[in-house]
Amino acid sequence: MVYGIVGQQIPPLRLNVIKGIVAIALLIFTILLTGESLPTAAPMPILLLCLSGVVGISWGDTAFLGALNYLGARRVLLLGTLSPPLTAIFAMIWLQESLTITAWGGILITTLGVAWVVTERVPGSSDDSPHLWRGISLGLLAAIANAIGTVISRVAFSTGSVTSLWAALLRLGAAQLILFAWISLPHRNPPALSSSSRQPGKIIFATCFAAFTGTYLGIWLQQTAIKFTAAGIASTLLQTSPLFVIPVAICMGEKVSWRAIAGVIIAIIGITLLFFPST
Repeated sequence: MVYGIVGQQIPPLRLNVIKGIVAIALLIFTILLTGESLPTAAPMPILLLCLSGVVGISWGDTAFLGALNYLGARRVLLLGTLSPPLTAIFAMIWLQESLTITAWGGILITTLGVAWVVTERVPGSSDDSPHLWRGISLGLLAAIANAIGTVISRVAFSTGSVTSLWAALLRLGAAQLILFAWISLPHRNPPALSSSSRQPGKIIFATCFAAFTGTYLGIWLQQTAIKFTAAGIASTLLQTSPLFVIPVAICMGEKVSWRAIAGVIIAIIGITLLFFPST
C-alpha cells in the first residue's frame, strides 16, 4: 500500500534502489547484532542466491513497482496470483518437487480467494488505465521473475547450508549491483523525488518504513519460508498479502463488502489445505 503511494513520487528503478539500500543496512546491523558468521557453504549455493536476487529483486521488483503505477494495486496483485502455480510448476521441473493433490487444491483455492478479493470493483474507480498493456506486461514479468527467483533460492537451500538472514543479504546485495549498473546507464538517472512533491520528508519516511516492513522483514521471512517448505507452498502463502488489507481497512473505518469477506474465507480454506499432512 505504501509503495503504491510513494511510487507516484519516486520512479520505480530509483525506488527499488532506495529500499534495497535501507534493507541491506538493516540486514548488516542484524547480522552484527546476532553474531551470525559468514556462510561456509560451497560457492554454488551463494552464486545461486545472488542469481535469485538479480532475477527476483532487480528485475521482478522493478517490474512490480512499474506495474503499480500503470495498473494500480488491485490489478497488479491479481497478476501476482499467477506466481504460486508458476512456482510450483517450475519447482516440479527443476527440483522434482512434487506436491500432493491436497496441496495443489490448496494452491488453487487460495489463489482463487485472493483473486476474488482483488478483482472487486472499488466505488469511484475506473477500469480505464493509461498504458494498460505496458502495465499488464510488467505485472506478468514480475510474477514470472518472482516465481523463478523463488525456485532458484530453493535450489540454493537444498544444495548448501546458508541461513535465511545471509540469504536475504546476498540476494539484495547482488540485486543492488545490477540496479546501480542499470541506473547509471544514459537516460536512466531520474530525480530522486518528483518535482511535484511538496513533502519530501514524509516521502522519505514512508519509503524507509516500507523498506523496513516489506523488504528487510519481508525478504528475510520469505527466505526462511522457502528454506523450510516446498517452493509452491511458500509462494502461495507469500501471495496472501491482499487479505491482510481487509482488517486494516476495517480499522480505518472503511466499509468492507461481503464479497471481500467471502474471498478471505475461501483463501483461508485453501491455506488450511496446504498444512494437511502428506498421504
